[in-house]
Amino acid sequence: MASTRLAKSPLPLPPAVTASFDGSEVTIKGPKGSLALKLHPSVKWSLVDNVIQLEPSANKETESEQKVIAVTGTMRAILANLVHGVTKGFEIKLTLVGVGYRAQVQGKQLNLTLGFSHPVQFAIPEGITIEAPTLTDIIVKGMDKHLVGQVAANIRAFRPPEPYKGKGVRYADEIIVLKEAKK
Repeated sequence: MASTRLAKSPLPLPPAVTASFDGSEVTIKGPKGSLALKLHPSVKWSLVDNVIQLEPSANKETESEQKVIAVTGTMRAILANLVHGVTKGFEIKLTLVGVGYRAQVQGKQLNLTLGFSHPVQFAIPEGITIEAPTLTDIIVKGMDKHLVGQVAANIRAFRPPEPYKGKGVRYADEIIVLKEAKK
């Protein structure tokens, strides 16, 4: 069965990381904690000398070969994210742009002042840490890449950048193309 380059490439584990397989469930443990993933049934795995190798194994009646190869590459990428998460973790930086826009962390709560008539309270989920080094910067950190991205998107959704002045909550590396006002 042919395979893509990503699905073929082995996933070496750093010295501080261990992987354990229980059927189709894989648990990755590292210095920051542990994360688990349920592998797709059409993906075969092997762990030799701290290197994880994934292979597609299609059931000819139910699944196409191309779909199984794609799923194998996706599972390998997700496993690589788990390994990166338990060793270094992920972080996303957000910036508040606007007069009077502020952010501060109080306990397990992020308090945002975004120009509404009321302050916005955001409960910080388990497994995520949020820092506000300045009044207009927010840093979302965690092990799970999906959860970090979702929390950052939820915070941004309170006041997305508007296209005329660029005010709102934006990612630090986001470029906002401003529209010209009516004349």
